[in-house]
Amino acid sequence: MKRSSKQHLILMAIAMLCIHNADARTGVCYGTLGDKLRPPREIVNLIKGKNIGHIRLYNPNPAILEALQGTNISVIVGVPNNEIQGIATDGSVATSWVQNNIRKYQYVNFRYISIGNEMNPSDNPNIAPYIPAAMQCISDALAAAGLRRIKVSTVLSMSVIGVSYPPSAGAFLPEFRESFIDPIIKFLLKTHSDFLIDVYPYFAYASDPTNIPLDYALFTSKSVVLRDGPYQYQNLFHAMVDSVHAALEKAGGPSLKVVVTETGWPTAGGTETTVSNAFAYNSNLFKSVKRGTPRRPRKTLDTYIFGLIDENQKTPELEKHWGIFLLNNVPKYQVSFTP
Repeated sequence: MKRSSKQHLILMAIAMLCIHNADARTGVCYGTLGDKLRPPREIVNLIKGKNIGHIRLYNPNPAILEALQGTNISVIVGVPNNEIQGIATDGSVATSWVQNNIRKYQYVNFRYISIGNEMNPSDNPNIAPYIPAAMQCISDALAAAGLRRIKVSTVLSMSVIGVSYPPSAGAFLPEFRESFIDPIIKFLLKTHSDFLIDVYPYFAYASDPTNIPLDYALFTSKSVVLRDGPYQYQNLFHAMVDSVHAALEKAGGPSLKVVVTETGWPTAGGTETTVSNAFAYNSNLFKSVKRGTPRRPRKTLDTYIFGLIDENQKTPELEKHWGIFLLNNVPKYQVSFTP
């Protein structure tokens, strides 16, 4: 039967959407604060065996980077907070950092260098002012080394958002704008990089379980929970991410891609911290990122699960139990990373 031109356009649009959604990156955060972790090569083999194609590292750990050589696993690597000021104030320090931690590992597939972790001027008053300059210095050092393909950004926490409810009201804290947020956005736009942020529905739920339904936080709600103008939300994760989109629109960065560099659900140590809830959250999260958000329905959402393996050296107790795997690499539950 001959299709009408309108039908043909609709089918083409659906096909394009499916292709775009297939490109969604889901990865894991590989933390190392555990006293019985298996060797990096064994963990990298675990990552490969589970078809995990994207990981985040919090520092350029030499043993891990050596294990990643030649694997084609996409890597976000962090500049530790205590090195940021030196990099920002001395270009030669930035050059050395790139030479020793990036160029040295020429067969590692670096995707981003993130300057610091969960930056917030209130929590990091001695570091945050140096973030924009450090981003520029690392970017210049990458360019000089012929590595422009590696993007530079910083990982922010949701605490930089002053208003997040409803999502369309999302806005950065005004006191952070001029000296912190605005220069970061300007840099990201200039270098075609992305906006990295950690998003935790768990903490929002745990802080107000009376008013936030558990199924809304776990992606298991059967109906719309929040209506925000034309946008309808069945899960808290999308609502939180769209508050970031709205904040970027108000701050002159509507075209920036948002990448969620940490999210997850713990299995012990807090409110509703069970294995079944962690499984529900992470498995449903993987399905959701392919659809985008209500505010960005045609844009897939790259997302990294926190974390890969439990880290028993952390405090308080809640922080020890975010891994998909136990310290001996045994899975707590089965989550598929296969596209």
